[in-house]
Amino acid sequence: MYRELFDISPDAMIAVDGNSRIVRANAQAERLFGYTETQLLGSGIDILIPARARDKHQGHVAHYAANPRVRTMGTGQELVGLRSDGSEFPVEIALSPMNTADGRIVVAAIRDISETQRARQALARARYDKVMAQIGQLFLTSPNLDDAIARIPALVVEALGVEAAAIVFKLPLRERLQVRTSHGLDANTLVAVIDLLDPKLLDGWAEADRTNTAARDDVLRKAGFASTALIPLPDANAPASALLALSRESRHFDHDALHFLQTIATTLAATLQRIRTEEQLSHAQRLEAVGQLTGGIAHDFNNLLTVVSANLQILEDDLAGQPEHLETIAIALRAVDRGAELTRKLLAFARRQQLSPRACDPKELLEDVGGLLRRALGEAIDLHIVCPADMPRVFVDPGQLDAALVNLAINARDAMPRGGRLHIGARVGVIERGDATGDAKPGQYVVVAVRDTGFGMTPDVLARALEPFFTTKGHGKGSGLGLSMVYGFVTQSGGHLNIESRLGYGTNVELYLPVIAAEAEALDKRAAAPANARGHETILVVEDDADVRRAVLVILRSLGYTTLPCVDADEALRKLPLHPEVALVFSDVMLGRGMNGVELAEEIRIRRPALPILLTSGDERSAQSSAAFDLLRKPYRREELSAAIRRKLDPS
Repeated sequence: MYRELFDISPDAMIAVDGNSRIVRANAQAERLFGYTETQLLGSGIDILIPARARDKHQGHVAHYAANPRVRTMGTGQELVGLRSDGSEFPVEIALSPMNTADGRIVVAAIRDISETQRARQALARARYDKVMAQIGQLFLTSPNLDDAIARIPALVVEALGVEAAAIVFKLPLRERLQVRTSHGLDANTLVAVIDLLDPKLLDGWAEADRTNTAARDDVLRKAGFASTALIPLPDANAPASALLALSRESRHFDHDALHFLQTIATTLAATLQRIRTEEQLSHAQRLEAVGQLTGGIAHDFNNLLTVVSANLQILEDDLAGQPEHLETIAIALRAVDRGAELTRKLLAFARRQQLSPRACDPKELLEDVGGLLRRALGEAIDLHIVCPADMPRVFVDPGQLDAALVNLAINARDAMPRGGRLHIGARVGVIERGDATGDAKPGQYVVVAVRDTGFGMTPDVLARALEPFFTTKGHGKGSGLGLSMVYGFVTQSGGHLNIESRLGYGTNVELYLPVIAAEAEALDKRAAAPANARGHETILVVEDDADVRRAVLVILRSLGYTTLPCVDADEALRKLPLHPEVALVFSDVMLGRGMNGVELAEEIRIRRPALPILLTSGDERSAQSSAAFDLLRKPYRREELSAAIRRKLDPS
């Protein structure tokens, strides 16, 4: 009866003794493997197993011999048979131990599942194609990219039949992986997985089963997963990131599954690159629009402010000894300063402001601004400023850095209406070449961090935080230029700005300021002249705006100078040979007709090389072309004009 059942079975039947020798085979086995019964009988079972799997098979044999039982193999895993012609095919095997007069044998019922496997692969590929179509539609139709990305892990879990999936990334200078979105992981498990995974895995780990390192197996076992796939997103211009899939089953990720994950990763990276390019283009267009608008009005606006400021200072002299009028004038002068600051903020955002950088000690800067902040923030804000004494110097405009820190501190105060903690600290940071992205260039930096315990920002608000005129404050409580001004100042100074914020967890803004180069030390050697220093020399004044010209002449005469006014470059070049007593030329850069101030200065240098020249401008675009000459920015106070003139006439 046993032999009859053995022979009529639709499956290939092979009986193996305790020495792994074939002792019985039916006709179906002969047809399946391509051997005759004579060739099979007495042969080792290894002839039916590919060479790469024989060592592993020996382990299974030993384990089965110690615990013989009826069991099925090949479901949920890949078993391969070897034909006599060397071809391989997938199989499923059912094992049954039997006791005979000749001892215990194991009967294996072997089934070729090539067609079944092809059908399963076709179904899986159809499922993968459907999910990819869904993802493509998500990216095309979703009004919010973050919402579309947040749905990807759930689609991966559904398509692969795994327990969990996530998108992880690593920020520059950070040691711990971050999670952008996940599905199927509770908070505790998610933290465990992220803590266990080495961030260096993003440098090239493709699939856990392929590398089979003991350390990685230990990571997975501790987190409760038997198999995982981590597919890096191919994007050289973004922080290292990857698509992570986790399964509690062993060897779950076959070639098709890995190809599916790689396709998602590539599609996601391409979409993010497209969005980033569009945002960069939009941002550049906004910068250009603001720059053109600001540059276009800056000259006229600053001329108006110069006229107002100069006449107020003249009135200040005339009304000396009348405190009630002097207070009114002081209020008006402060308004002039606020108007000038607004223009500077716009120019800083548009990167059109000409900075006045010098070598600065970060500790001194933070200590100086700390006194101001303690008075401005009030007692409800617990301010801590920490800066090591041995910090390297940075090459920045100290006034602009002060303004940036004040802006950030005021933003932090507004985010903590009931009080809180504000920490300002400095440290040395290095951006390696591999971590460089966008404005973050490789090199050594002094990193000034401003961290608060306020409300924090939602992702949507954080994404727009640097836009000009964007503010979440109430009407009349903010211009929306604070952060954008800080961003413009830092990037124009050759640095990098990084913002991290979570709703309910506060905000951390890091200013990466380049460490000063040795050759830049020489640029900070000029001594300041005394305020309102007087003189007796003759000054040629070239200014096309009649009101500005009149105000400047009055101020210069009040300082003791003889003045020679000119409305344009042509008049200046006609008068200059007639007045050899001229000791300095003071000219606006933007002149109404003919030569501009820079061209006039270059011509004067040819005619009288030793004659000092001082330029002034309220238009930063034209000011940038005057780098070969000293420049006084409009609007200026009398003491600033006096000091600039004395530096030219009394060089040290």
